Amino acid sequence: MRTFEYTRADALETAVALLQGDPSAAPLGGGTTLIDLMKCGVADPSRLVDLTWIPGHDAVEADASALRIGALCRMSDVAAHPEVRRRWPAISRALLLGASQQLRNMATIGGNLMQRTRCGYFRDPSFTECNKRDPGSGCAAMHGENRGHAVLGTSEHCIATYPGDLAVALTALDAVVHLLGPDGSRTLPVDAFFLLPGETPQHEHPLRPAELITAVEVPASACAARSSYLKVRDRVSYEFAAASAAVGLEVRPDGCIADARVALGGVATKPWRERDVEAALTGRPASAAVFREAAELAAADARPRRHNAYKVELARRTVERALLTLSATREDEER
Repeated sequence: MRTFEYTRADALETAVALLQGDPSAAPLGGGTTLIDLMKCGVADPSRLVDLTWIPGHDAVEADASALRIGALCRMSDVAAHPEVRRRWPAISRALLLGASQQLRNMATIGGNLMQRTRCGYFRDPSFTECNKRDPGSGCAAMHGENRGHAVLGTSEHCIATYPGDLAVALTALDAVVHLLGPDGSRTLPVDAFFLLPGETPQHEHPLRPAELITAVEVPASACAARSSYLKVRDRVSYEFAAASAAVGLEVRPDGCIADARVALGGVATKPWRERDVEAALTGRPASAAVFREAAELAAADARPRRHNAYKVELARRTVERALLTLSATREDEER
């Protein structure tokens, strides 16, 4: 690990100024991803700017129109918040299925959104081909072991999978990311916050220099209140998704679907919104047959590689199962 300086920021504006003054500096939240990258030699910031001492950005606020989560909130606190569990259950569920309890007690929401891929070729500098780590060097996963890699949103330069859970739920529920930088504050839809690799896989977010996440805002809706998150993985705990689905349904009294939200995780280079599946659900009965038919549209643009073709069918089955589980829960509650 490279020698670095450590600075505690007492305000977000101070942190922005420190980062602006040192382009090789990095913000530090819980450190659960950044420290790992520093240990394995992928990240080597000259300075860490600790944000966790900044007051006023670790609160969860919910009103009739939206949920606002401060960027410094801990994952475990957000997952356990009564209003999140009641009105945005997919977010609580996604957080609880991520990492371990110890990591959830440390990791911040802002840091969670900034986590980087778990692609082994990216995290091991002994592999020289990684366009995400060293632009123009190639992508070892293309011809190497790629069972866990993406089938959606890939390019000829990168097939690394986005690893997170929370962002999948946020994408399904139309969340907005609040940012602060040298030029002031702005917002981005969470779907636009994650970039496709294209020809520049090293750029994962459209963040401007020294820009920081300050909060995440999620609108209230009937779909958000009737939502869930399903994660399919090789082992029960402390494992990244082979496929996951965040789903939400608004069902009218006549049993037909008024609105639907579907997003995939574990199979794409970014959290993947499935609008064709949503359209196939809307206006139709909330039935097993409709769920199965709509789920067949998931991963329609998949580009599987040698070892990960199974993810196409797995994604479809995960969407179907998530919808079935959510519908069964609704029926049980209405009895």
